[in-house]
Amino acid sequence: MKKKIKVAVTGSIGSGKSEFCRIAEKFGFVVLRSDEISKELLASNQSVKKRVIKAFGSQSYKDDKPDFKFLAEIVFNDIVKLRQLESILHPIVINKIQKLSDQILLKHNIVFIESALIYEADIEKFFDYVVLITAPREVRLQRKLQSGLTEQDFIKREENQIPDDEKKKRADFIFINDKSLAELEQYFKILCLTLNIPV
Repeated sequence: MKKKIKVAVTGSIGSGKSEFCRIAEKFGFVVLRSDEISKELLASNQSVKKRVIKAFGSQSYKDDKPDFKFLAEIVFNDIVKLRQLESILHPIVINKIQKLSDQILLKHNIVFIESALIYEADIEKFFDYVVLITAPREVRLQRKLQSGLTEQDFIKREENQIPDDEKKKRADFIFINDKSLAELEQYFKILCLTLNIPV
């Protein structure tokens, strides 16, 4: 039987990890996105909802749905509140990712998990390989400015992430994404070739 593997894809804000994961999907692989799972749990998990309202107030939800803009403004301006939200979400998100990964691996040999906070949440041990997508800071900033994020918001988010130099020491694969999507796709193929995964 072929080895079943979990591959985490991480990177700082604007690095292109989402694009890398979209390429994985294009080739038919299953991708779990921790951001989407977090948002889903904020919206549907009653225990999470109660704890978030207790911690950040009733404005955290509008019409019974999470007010992501309100929460982002609070947590990205206060490291203590950010850690508080992470302490509520991270254990439940990690548990959900583990369960979903195990289900996917019943039918597939590989699952990709996109998460910005692999090292920040200290969860690299849950994966067989960690892929770091990186790019120069100015490139990452320009990408996010083009997507509508302000430079101030970029800085706040970046400050809460471990620097790329530290991540590079810990990642199994490092791909510098500062050129084209075609090149990023070539990196994906190199990864698959190295891991002996047919594409």
